[in-house]
Amino acid sequence: MSFTDIWDQLFNFADYDQLLPLVQNSLLAGALLGLLGGFVGIFVIKRDLSFAVHGISELSFAGASIALLAGIDVVVGSIAGSLTAALLIGALGAKAKDRNSIIAVLMPFGLGLGILALSMYQGRAANKFGLLTGQIVAVDEPQLLWLVGISATVLIVLAMIWRPLSFASLDPEVAAARGVPTRTLSIVFMLLLGLSVAASVQVVGALLVLSLLVTPAAAAIRVTTSPALAVTLSVTFAVFSVVGGIILAVGGGLPVSPYVTTVSFLIYLSCRLIEVMRNRAKGAN
Repeated sequence: MSFTDIWDQLFNFADYDQLLPLVQNSLLAGALLGLLGGFVGIFVIKRDLSFAVHGISELSFAGASIALLAGIDVVVGSIAGSLTAALLIGALGAKAKDRNSIIAVLMPFGLGLGILALSMYQGRAANKFGLLTGQIVAVDEPQLLWLVGISATVLIVLAMIWRPLSFASLDPEVAAARGVPTRTLSIVFMLLLGLSVAASVQVVGALLVLSLLVTPAAAAIRVTTSPALAVTLSVTFAVFSVVGGIILAVGGGLPVSPYVTTVSFLIYLSCRLIEVMRNRAKGAN
């Protein structure tokens, strides 16, 4: 296969006028997930839960795979798996060392269980592949409604606990001493994270959910120390990554996740370069 053939397969804009209407639900879902990932991701970074996102996604994948095998809505299975993992990590992993150990145990178990369920599934191969890498046109009306409900729930609860959660994330010991229910907040946030992972799996797949819930926020904090601006940039980066990735992926008909993760990574790389250049400028002065 020549370079031109590969390029045409990756970026083919010939029939965009006919293809874009087919992914309207996916674009709406992507915008919602970008908004969700941008807000949640800030606390993922602050609370050092990047590894937890990956652990939850593995059990989310297992739940979705079992649901697919059983003929149940995969969104329900994905949510069940995510919340189970979030509760286990939140309840048993109060300390970072314990939490990482629990996640390291859950990850291979969830992945193995999911692969077992997919191996037994006799339906379309695209359904199997989509759970791991996402599908562009897989978001139908019921799934979009699920995503709207999940996103609204997470964002409303996050808004209600934003101030105490920020305090507990910044200095948990001082927050606990001043009466902030840090333990309860930790479990509540883990449940919100579980719901966010379950929602994200529907578009980018279980393996690459970090590109939504970690990378945009990690990029944002590289270029600003302002909490408000960090949140704004995180949301902007996340929405741009998902929506931009979906638009790029439409023409080639390939899985959406490589496009989303590439856009997200390029944004992160750009922010790192800006940080390096800024530090050098300060050093020169």
